[in-house]
Amino acid sequence: MKVVFLLIGAYLVGNFLTATVVGKFFFKQNIRSEGSGNPGARNAGRVFGKKAFVLTFIGDALKGALVVLAARWMGMEGWPQLLFLIAVMLGHNYPIVHKFRGGLGVSTFIGGMLAFNPLVVACFVGAFLVLYPIFKSFTLAGLSSMALSPLFLYALTRDLPETVLSCIVIAILLFAHISDFIRIKDN
Repeated sequence: MKVVFLLIGAYLVGNFLTATVVGKFFFKQNIRSEGSGNPGARNAGRVFGKKAFVLTFIGDALKGALVVLAARWMGMEGWPQLLFLIAVMLGHNYPIVHKFRGGLGVSTFIGGMLAFNPLVVACFVGAFLVLYPIFKSFTLAGLSSMALSPLFLYALTRDLPETVLSCIVIAILLFAHISDFIRIKDN
């Protein structure tokens, strides 16, 4: 029962959308009515500039990292930490306090994965550097390299439960980007 409450807590942590706070506090504007309307780092950067991008990225990445590290601190090793990452990403992407309209989860994923296994992040950064010149699209190269994370995790750990849960994490991330894939396909 304790784990259920902790997962709900992780979901609620995800409901804190850094871009909305940055927009209101620093720029006196609602990020949801600016640019694409998405409360994420990319839109914050486009609308408010580099400072807003960096603040939003760090804030959203910290959410992912903190819930994974909190799970570790409570003695949970391996796959349970990924359950917490799933919960915080669902909270970020589908926040109840914002009528289930949240961000896309990239920063939260990166922060959570950095806390869970930094080598996986190093691998997908390397994959991004290889894929970007091929795809010539930041979004496509980034999402493709992140989608390889379960393979990198399995290659590094040989842990099947962790790999399966990382596939769910990636499915949440990719599902949030369906409109990006449609836009890329149509161009």
